[in-house]
Parts: sequence; structure tokens; C-alpha cells
Amino acid sequence: MDSKNLTINIAHLYPKLLNIYGDWGNVLTVKKRCEWRNIDVNIDSINIGDAIDIKKYDFYFIGGGQDQQQIAVSKELQKHKASLQDARDENAVFLAICGGYQLLGHYYLPHEGDRLEGISLLDAYTIAGDKRFIGNVTAECSFIDPSSLVGFENHSGLTYLQNDTEPLAYVKTGSGNNGADKTEGATYKNVFGTYLHGSFLPKNPHFADYLISLALHKRYKEKIELSLLDDTFENKAHEALINKKY
Repeated sequence: MDSKNLTINIAHLYPKLLNIYGDWGNVLTVKKRCEWRNIDVNIDSINIGDAIDIKKYDFYFIGGGQDQQQIAVSKELQKHKASLQDARDENAVFLAICGGYQLLGHYYLPHEGDRLEGISLLDAYTIAGDKRFIGNVTAECSFIDPSSLVGFENHSGLTYLQNDTEPLAYVKTGSGNNGADKTEGATYKNVFGTYLHGSFLPKNPHFADYLISLALHKRYKEKIELSLLDDTFENKAHEALINKKY
């Protein structure tokens, strides 16, 4: 299939509230890596009160934020819980960072205040911990090549995975989901969550391309080979961060 005839539709969920540490850069990375291949990209910002047409979107992105912003988004997401679960089951791609990742699980329980309900796209839950995990992370992911993922974590939430939800990767440097079991992030179907900011995808162009391939497969129901890009600088940035400590 000619890449000039390809399109990806992206829903950027609640960017006015969840965009800490430049998480918008992940959407921009997907956009540019598609455009460099002549793949059209349409990006809609979904804000509080907006409808979500799951028939339209191939890719959903949700970033991180502080507890106060997560409260507002948690309440809003409940309106779309069933439809977003349907989108997951129809193989739409989700990438969620930090606070957004926590809200794709069953719940986040802060130190103070009410439990924040998630939408259960991932079989996971998060509770507030007493220690803040801050610093660079290197983790190994079994289903991409190269296998390394790098990023910057800054969270006190402790996330635990259950049943069919698997770790996105296993930590070599840093703390990951909870500082205890060496897991980082989560994946189920085409849903991916991670604590890695920084932004995540510019530092991991191979993972960005993996997500693009999944989104194209979701839309066109066939595997589409992406043309190669000159990632010399991106790869140097990635390699410079491997096993780098804070």
C-alpha cells in the first residue's frame, strides 16, 4: 500500500490538564515520523466535555499531571469508560504517561482524598507511596528491536499489574512501577502505559515506529512496512542515556 494514501487519526486526551514534562512531544514525534513518510496525520485535542468518536481514532495519547488535574480527568473519563474499552478491544493504540497511565488502570489511591477511579483498560492499580522515584531509567523490552527503552521518571505512585496485563519492560537502571519488582510500565492488547517522561518517544524512535505500525494495522487491517528514516541523531540521544543515572 502506498504510504501517500495512508492516514492515522490521533485523539490527544485532555492536553490542557495532562501535559507535564513536555508530554506533548510524544504526539509531535508520532506526527513528524509519519509526515516524513508521507503518512497523513490528523490530531484532535479532546478536552473536558468533548465527545469521543471511537470509530474515528486509531491512536489515543494521554499524558501526565498533578493529582488535582488527575481528579478532573478521572471524573471525565468515567463518561467514556465503556466506549474506550470498546476501542481497546478493537485494537486501537493507547499510549499513557505517568498520571494518565495510572488512570488507565482500575484506580489511583492518593495519600489524602478520595480514590480516583480509572477506566480499567489495564488490569492494574496504583497507590501513593512514601518515596518519590526521580531519575533516568533504562529498561529492557522483549518485543522491540533494539530492546532498550530510556526515559525520566518522577512519581510517588506505586503501580501493580495483575493477570493478563504484562510489564512493558524490566528495569535495569531506575525504579519503574513500584521500586520493588523491577517492572516498568504495562501493556495489554495495544494499550501501553509507562512512567517515562522526557518526552518518551523522541528518545525511543524505534518504539514510536512500533506504535505507528500498530495504528496503521488497526486502520487498514494489514501489516504495513514503514520506510526507514535517518535516525542518526535520535539513536545517539538514545544510546547516550542507556544506564545513565540521575
